Amino acid sequence: MPAKKTARSQERRRVANRIIRSSTRTAYKKAVRTIQSGAENASSSVTAAIRLLDRAVSKGVIHKNSAARRKSSLMRANNKK
Repeated sequence: MPAKKTARSQERRRVANRIIRSSTRTAYKKAVRTIQSGAENASSSVTAAIRLLDRAVSKGVIHKNSAARRKSSLMRANNKK
């Protein structure tokens, strides 16, 4: 495959992965904030964050152990409140 074509496809993948990673981080931080604030909708934000983490793993954006670690910490914090 020509180098220019590879560079173009890598850039497309980088942008797509960045969008997925950013939305995952945002949902994770939002879930942490709602848990810390003691809001009633904390479990729904945790569920949304877990869904996005699983999607990022299936797309190959983050490693499955990283997602498992984040999911575990969210669930532990949510159960502790």
